[in-house]
Amino acid sequence: METKTVTADKNCVRTDIYLAEILKGRSRSFVKKLINDGNVKLNGKAVKPSQEVVCGDKLDIILPDAEEYSVRAENIPLDIIYEDGDLAVVNKPQGMTVHMGNGNADGTLVNALLYRLDSLSGINGVIRPGIVHRIDKDTSGLLVVAKNDAAHKSLSEQIASKTCRRTYLALLEGKLADDGGTVTTYIGRSPHDRLKMAVVPPDKGKLAITEYKVVKRYENYTLCRFDLKTGRTHQIRVHAKYLNHPVVGDTVYGIKKQKFKLNGQLLHAFRLAFIHPSTGKEMSFEASLPEYFTEILNKLK
Repeated sequence: METKTVTADKNCVRTDIYLAEILKGRSRSFVKKLINDGNVKLNGKAVKPSQEVVCGDKLDIILPDAEEYSVRAENIPLDIIYEDGDLAVVNKPQGMTVHMGNGNADGTLVNALLYRLDSLSGINGVIRPGIVHRIDKDTSGLLVVAKNDAAHKSLSEQIASKTCRRTYLALLEGKLADDGGTVTTYIGRSPHDRLKMAVVPPDKGKLAITEYKVVKRYENYTLCRFDLKTGRTHQIRVHAKYLNHPVVGDTVYGIKKQKFKLNGQLLHAFRLAFIHPSTGKEMSFEASLPEYFTEILNKLK
């Protein structure tokens, strides 16, 4: 167990937002649980996540030891393209959920990682050990996994500061009018369907920035490269819909009745680059398009 005392150096509208800023590498959900479990005192008194912090306030924080993993290790085939003592880079297949939740207790990436790797960071607790960032269940491609807390903190900070570069390939419906550009919006929960994300007003969501560039044009489709400048839930899929060219195979944000027989959207995280937490050297990885993706592209030729 670790304890720390912090004196607020600025005003902030919410305690959980301020703690998420100073406890780098910790998720907002972790911070809220910390507060709700009574592990944070504001000027010596219990505090709520939404309570205002004022410059000069004293915050006493208790960081409990990481819990023992309660997720079952499973011998699931896993494409680990790189591994060392600090991290692993995994090429996740389409159809695999990253961690348990919403009824997914088995068959997740975490289940597979617990079986294959000798250690995982404990920062995100028992449900998401080692998970620094996620990609959707029906999106394939590269993820970096932290094997210790120091590596997790470094990689999380790189994602937050946008020095970790994540690039995707997606086949979009229709013909894009331009050859590239930048989409800048705010993304939050859809006011019409809480299971979906949507472009919303600034006070209802978080800033989301995506750069895109046309890779190849087909008769009624466009292959595009997307570079994430932020990491919001379903960001590329929401921004593709915002461009009026949803991702092929995306029945949530795109066309319900699909022309091709697909098990999910044609969206692949093909490139990942970051600074190694221990060596300080830049590392870059690529994963080829999965076979079902290339089969569609070959049909379009």
